[in-house]
Amino acid sequence: MAWYKVTGPDYGQPSIRKVRAGSKQLCLVSDGLNVYALASQCPHAGAELSGGWCQDGKLVCPFHRYSYDLSTGRGSAGQNDFVQTYLTEKRPDGIYVQVQSLLERIKDRLS
Repeated sequence: MAWYKVTGPDYGQPSIRKVRAGSKQLCLVSDGLNVYALASQCPHAGAELSGGWCQDGKLVCPFHRYSYDLSTGRGSAGQNDFVQTYLTEKRPDGIYVQVQSLLERIKDRLS
């Protein structure tokens, strides 16, 4: 698993932005205290989640207002979907996101 430095928000500032970590496009969300990384597209309609907003600890899709838990990626009740989440780490020189390669994910599921 590799850690990638991403262009993050200023510490303590709420924000939502699209970033690249390795070959992945991600949605980086700061609630002012924590930083979360989620898949950048809504699985329901393919909307760009970085165009959404946060409400009650969830990222809300700008198209159909589906919402996803910032920590788990789980969709709200009745949605039956989720978005992939990624580990984040605040370091002295910036924010890093951990991304697993496809091969690593396959190996994890087989073991």
